[in-house]
Amino acid sequence: MQPISIAPASACASRPIRCFSFLKETSTVFHQADPFAVSEYVNEHVGNHGLSLQRGGWSGKAALAHRKFGNIDLCRLAYGSQARIVSERLRDIYHLQFILRGQCRYELDHDSINLSAGQLMLINPDDPVDLTYSEDCEKFILRLPTYLLHNTCTEHQWQHPQEGIRFKPMPYRFDSLESLLYLLTLICQEAEAESLQPQLLNHYSRVIATKLMTMLNHNVSLEKPTLMDVSFESLVHYIDDNIKSDLCVENLAAQARMSMRSIYHLFERHAKTTPKHFIRQRKLQAVHNALMDPSSQFANITALALEYGFTHLGRFAETYRETFGQLPSEVLKQR
Repeated sequence: MQPISIAPASACASRPIRCFSFLKETSTVFHQADPFAVSEYVNEHVGNHGLSLQRGGWSGKAALAHRKFGNIDLCRLAYGSQARIVSERLRDIYHLQFILRGQCRYELDHDSINLSAGQLMLINPDDPVDLTYSEDCEKFILRLPTYLLHNTCTEHQWQHPQEGIRFKPMPYRFDSLESLLYLLTLICQEAEAESLQPQLLNHYSRVIATKLMTMLNHNVSLEKPTLMDVSFESLVHYIDDNIKSDLCVENLAAQARMSMRSIYHLFERHAKTTPKHFIRQRKLQAVHNALMDPSSQFANITALALEYGFTHLGRFAETYRETFGQLPSEVLKQR
């Protein structure tokens, strides 16, 4: 492992920047710990990777704080040694990485991106991960599932690129994204609150996703709606208003006064999927919202699934897990 040239670092970058508080002692999972114990926890909750340390670099000073906030994860960690993190890819998640202390080097496509305290970068799901932390490096990681950004694009009628949503691998300074950092500070406080309001989880997640799409550089075109866009938006509202009904393409065509062929073209253009698949995903999201909301009343998961038209319960549970990363029963237990 090639050592990183380390410049003096404090809790913030060497030039004056505003410090932000991400997770307090109440969220501590490890303190003065074995780096490999921290790595094992990160593998389970934040992202699959391999850890290697500089020879003779083990210090027993690794630390980690973690909170799950709905469908996102908040993680603050330090390995206490010069560490290299390698992963083939993140698969179905995005990682937003904030350097709070020290330095980090990111190797990508025969190029290196050097990050120092007061900088952040977003890693795409399909990008190989090769990160080297300085001994004094401390990071805050925001983990987001791909479907969250996908749903945000659909909600705002932003066109999805065929290759998926991809952010440019480039560093950003904290002081250029202060509103995003204030939002994350608030979310960390909400995640640590004793009286967490579950009904706010989806709202905050959507706000974060929208912030990222409007503030960072990516391959999505944020175009203003055209008349065709308005037709799609009205159909989305119609689907949501009748989400428990047995909706089909014929219903949508009649509602929009369009041909079925035009309906298929409309959904392909805006959602990159078929109307049937889009309706199913909105139904899954509605079931997920109900499972997360403590004020929602239902007899059991089977009754809830049937209420939204999922008659094949085994297939429903598997599709739900593929979409949200957990079985419905696991989400209900967390609530």
